[in-house]
Amino acid sequence: MIGLEALYVLTGTMFAAFALSHAAGRSWRSALFWGCFALLMVAGSWLPDLFSGAIAILLAVLATMGLKPAAVPTCDAPARETSAAALRNKLFVPALAIPVITLAGTLLLPYTRLVDPKQVTLASLAAGALVGLGLAMALLRAPVTTAMREGRRLVDSIGWAAVLPQMLAALGGVFAAAGVGKIIAGLVTQYIPMTAPLTAVVTYTIGMALFTFIMGNAFAAFPVMTAGIGLPLIVGKFGGDPVIMSAVGMLSGFCGTLLTPMAANFNIVPAAVLELRDRNAVIKVQAPTAFLLLAANTALMALFVYHR
Repeated sequence: MIGLEALYVLTGTMFAAFALSHAAGRSWRSALFWGCFALLMVAGSWLPDLFSGAIAILLAVLATMGLKPAAVPTCDAPARETSAAALRNKLFVPALAIPVITLAGTLLLPYTRLVDPKQVTLASLAAGALVGLGLAMALLRAPVTTAMREGRRLVDSIGWAAVLPQMLAALGGVFAAAGVGKIIAGLVTQYIPMTAPLTAVVTYTIGMALFTFIMGNAFAAFPVMTAGIGLPLIVGKFGGDPVIMSAVGMLSGFCGTLLTPMAANFNIVPAAVLELRDRNAVIKVQAPTAFLLLAANTALMALFVYHR
């Protein structure tokens, strides 16, 4: 049965290929960085916790020093334009195959015993990516080495920010285990008088957005803010509906996602892929929507969370 471990190994294999490519080009710092990350992906479940922590610290040190990857040879702009003019709309086939296969797998795989039911969507996404890669190689008549080279070029343009989602998710788990939510609850109640239900709602929604801004991940911020403010105050003290609180609270956290460079996969990756000069251009465009959506979420929770 295909589970999460197999998906991590698949991802780690890709980064290991990038590390070998850097080593072949004598970009030793980049090779070490992506090699360490690949090791965590492939063997993280079997490595001692202390060793994994040391690798995480090493990744942070290398990122601070700068990876300085060597340039990757690729085709020039005229060659790309010529290829695009010849293929036209066929270029969309590999990209569209990914969501189609992901949706089909999510709906159909639960009826089989091939995949862990908890990981059906992730497994379907991985299968879609592999099929999309195969279609792209067949369409462009490109060898595997070209796919590896272009994949490395894309990762190099993103840089160390590509590992942020995994690192921040782990940090969120550490915060939850360390009881940061209780500390936040103590600080909030000490400086903000929680005498009105509306005050708790505003504090929770804005706190979710702010903590997500810091963490770069609403899923990491949710257990901390919910344990500190949502459950003890909105639900426990004022009798709010935990379902509405949780749903709207997550949406409020996503408002912070729109505003932070820490959410690299949403805000930094698109800027790198589109080769924008301003790496924060995506955030600047999203900012008005984020603030309007946060206000709307706060109003929705205030109107409905206390009405069961």
